[in-house]
Amino acid sequence: MHWLFLLLAIGAFGFGFFTTSAAVLVVCLLVALLFFVLWVLGMYQAHVAGVGRDTSMMVDPAELRRLREQAQARRAEQAQDDAP
Repeated sequence: MHWLFLLLAIGAFGFGFFTTSAAVLVVCLLVALLFFVLWVLGMYQAHVAGVGRDTSMMVDPAELRRLREQAQARRAEQAQDDAP
């Protein structure tokens, strides 16, 4: 949808470029600026929406505790193996 704003901005700029009236030129440039700003905001919104966290990859507290216990057990086992 935000790409439509870019096309409308280019169209308004092109229409203003070929007009002979100064008032129409000013209106077209303002409309083109408005559509360009809306395009940038749409791009930003699409980027922010796509960056969201994947909740299925989040670790719950019970799983985190289990992983910590496994890491401590491995460290303790490795410390016993390293000691003479």
